[in-house]
Amino acid sequence: MTDIPDVLEVAKSGYELLLENKKVRVMEIKLKPGEKSPMHNHPNDHVIYVVKDAKFKLGFPNGKSDVFDLKTGQVLWIEAGSHQTENIGSTYGHCIVVETK
Repeated sequence: MTDIPDVLEVAKSGYELLLENKKVRVMEIKLKPGEKSPMHNHPNDHVIYVVKDAKFKLGFPNGKSDVFDLKTGQVLWIEAGSHQTENIGSTYGHCIVVETK
């Protein structure tokens, strides 16, 4: 268990819940260039579907970070955990997140 709050508790400006049931949680992420979500936790492993090209930087609680050059139609698998998301590109970032439960 982590002390970092759930994504939907703290990242209200860029994340929207589309569906939740006992098997999945589906969210939409929309971040403008330069927009950043606060540090948050995804309690479940999740699939990211990239709707629109973007360049996102994920910052982790340990101080490390990774940059993702996201391409339309790309699908990524991310394990449960905490991070901060920042759109460091010049385009409006748009992704769908499907968390498995």
